[in-house]
Amino acid sequence: AAMVPRAEIEGEMGDSHVGLQARLMSQALRKLTGVIGKTNTVAVFINQLREKVGVVYGNPEVTAGGRALKYYSSVRIDVRRIEGLKDSNGQFIGNRTRAKVVKNKVAPPFREAEFDIMFGEGISKVGEILDLGVKLGIVQKSGAWFNYGEVRLGQGRDNAKRFLKENPATMNEIEAIVRANADKLQAAGKKPVKGGIVTVPGTSTKEALATTKEEKNARAADDDLDIMVED
Repeated sequence: AAMVPRAEIEGEMGDSHVGLQARLMSQALRKLTGVIGKTNTVAVFINQLREKVGVVYGNPEVTAGGRALKYYSSVRIDVRRIEGLKDSNGQFIGNRTRAKVVKNKVAPPFREAEFDIMFGEGISKVGEILDLGVKLGIVQKSGAWFNYGEVRLGQGRDNAKRFLKENPATMNEIEAIVRANADKLQAAGKKPVKGGIVTVPGTSTKEALATTKEEKNARAADDDLDIMVED
């Protein structure tokens, strides 16, 4: 959207230049495609949305620069802000973001992902680990509380993220389990993963998967059981 044709730069404000940007993009992409392929390079284009005038039915949104970029691109991702993230003082500290793959020549398209983009930090790895832990079932969410086995992470998502930041050992445990079950998370899509969780040696996976009081009590009873046999 920010690429400016020479005629537009050299002209006056208010001059009409019909289709100049679209022609520029079409010509540039025809030249760039071969070079990008031969040099094994990744080219990233960031575009903006415009709205068509007078559209009654259908989506009025359209990307600037004509249709050439849509045609030549291998992957197109629609990135949108869902909501703002605030700290305990009500100050905005980031955005909850959704990314949807609207075109993909190298993998199945139309998949979505949600993540936090924190100001001055970028994509929040801690938030991603927490969300995937909940989806996998190793982090239990009861109301506003988050728990990992017997470890209480905190009340509210922000407090749970803060706990994981301050306790990297716990965060690394959850991350190891998440990575070991990456295939199950991908296959589940948006749905929670049910059963068949791969455990990781040296972590509290079994304790974390004890989600009900009955399971926890049964596990505690097994641990405390002491049988004496007399002849």
